[in-house]
Amino acid sequence: MMRTTATALVAALAVSVLTIPAATARSPQSPEDALRDRVTAVMETGTVGALARSTGSHGRRRSATAGVADTATGEAVRPGDRFRIASASKTFVATVVLQLAGEGRLSLDDTVEDWLPGVVSGNGNDGSGITVRQLLQHTSGLHNYTADLPVLGTVAGFKADRYRTWTAEELIARAMRHRPDFAPGTKWSYSNTGYIVVGMIIKKATGTSWQQEVTRRIIRPLHLRDTLAPTTQPHIPGRHLHGYSHFEGSGPTIDVTEFNPSAAGAAGAMISTAADLTRFYQALLGGRLLRPAQLTAMKTTVRTPPLDYVWPGASYGLGLMRIPLSCDGSYYSHPGDIPGYTTRNGVSADGRRVVVLATTGDGAADLSTEHAQNKLIDGELCAPGRSRRGPRGHRGRGRGGLHPR
Repeated sequence: MMRTTATALVAALAVSVLTIPAATARSPQSPEDALRDRVTAVMETGTVGALARSTGSHGRRRSATAGVADTATGEAVRPGDRFRIASASKTFVATVVLQLAGEGRLSLDDTVEDWLPGVVSGNGNDGSGITVRQLLQHTSGLHNYTADLPVLGTVAGFKADRYRTWTAEELIARAMRHRPDFAPGTKWSYSNTGYIVVGMIIKKATGTSWQQEVTRRIIRPLHLRDTLAPTTQPHIPGRHLHGYSHFEGSGPTIDVTEFNPSAAGAAGAMISTAADLTRFYQALLGGRLLRPAQLTAMKTTVRTPPLDYVWPGASYGLGLMRIPLSCDGSYYSHPGDIPGYTTRNGVSADGRRVVVLATTGDGAADLSTEHAQNKLIDGELCAPGRSRRGPRGHRGRGRGGLHPR
């Protein structure tokens, strides 16, 4: 998606929650200053608002913000503001599926047809040849339904359908109008359709919706009080960031905060905060949510050549990406984009180091916003004094493509 250029007013209102002296040439820059500068760099590329939270291996945490949460009021961004996390929701959904696998209630090698007879069929689509693992891994070959969903594609389409309720069956049916992109298991291509199917499988296996299972299994046990898995509610309760988008120049920039999330469903409907996401990633990679075999399965990745222009050398597991660092090693992540909101994150393999970044607006029309976001994540995880293990990699670059659109 293209990003909105920030106005001079927004730039003038840019603020930081860190009130510390600026670094001088005679003293090394503090970690707090470094994070503040990186957030400011993101803001300067044209985002409306930005917030970041960085947690070190010893639990030390710091936050920085810039810009405004609401352009109408000029209210500043705060570290605890809620925002739509878009495709970062997929890691929550995949965790539920892997818990069910660990409990023996389903197998990753089960087929779609085993659970949802006839749902994936027509135009060469065949659910009997697609496994749960392939749905989670984006190797199913299913056409991405969001590629031609007007509510996520144009200003006019959004205005017409922003409050419409979509069923999972309707969204999958849109994908079934297209032939598969490739035979299951032969390639990798990001498909939100696969996670809509996964959401239906969760309901079939448990008798309750994916939202209820995410809430019962993850949100409540971890006390993620600011995290929501909404169904059709268009509002974001409490303090939150407003989203803004012009949908790649299809019209004027509009406030897109109110939005019926059923169009994103299990592929990207959730709402959270930087603090809650940090707690979730710490628990997940720290082994508190999955048994060892299931966590290993989640972290077992396949190469993703289509994403090399964004993150060279990246690979994808089961609802979790692995991205090389510019220093030695790599980190786990799941980016998310939905009109008006962008989420970026980075987590060490043991879950002890976590960086979460949220921005609003479309940002720059070129790659500068993405570069600044990637530089923030990479810089925080490669900061001096932090563990650097694993194969040498490269900093990711380019525009994000992981979003329900």
